[in-house]
Amino acid sequence: MTNDQMGLCPKCGCDGCYITPINETKFNYFCWGCGFQTNDLMKEGEFDFVAYEETLPELYKDIKYVDSESRVWYPISLNIPDKGTVFLNGKSIEAVEWSAIKVIELTPEEKQEPKYKNLTYKSDAKSLKNFGIDFIEAMDYIGMFNI
Repeated sequence: MTNDQMGLCPKCGCDGCYITPINETKFNYFCWGCGFQTNDLMKEGEFDFVAYEETLPELYKDIKYVDSESRVWYPISLNIPDKGTVFLNGKSIEAVEWSAIKVIELTPEEKQEPKYKNLTYKSDAKSLKNFGIDFIEAMDYIGMFNI
């Protein structure tokens, strides 16, 4: 099997598309430039998109992209438990942007509450920030690249 590699994104054209093998002939694609993802199994006419889209926000369904290989690309939502969440936010295709919200550590009192069972962090509503089309800046905002 081939190793992970970087390539051109069919959606946005940047050279930041991270390609990882599923098996010898199929790959996952994740673009660090536009924040969209797909794989070689998610092709029009070959994949059950009705079932897949049942849990997706309407905006994600509206903004999906089909490339020249018939792969269907969707925006990613990333939730890093100790950092925060990055997601596409908006009311329509014309008014969409990447947003991020950081997390804060639960207080000892909150840790006793049933709704926080087995959790250490919660979203900090005051930290919500919008980044326009800049997915990588939203990722940086939550500390994705801090070691």
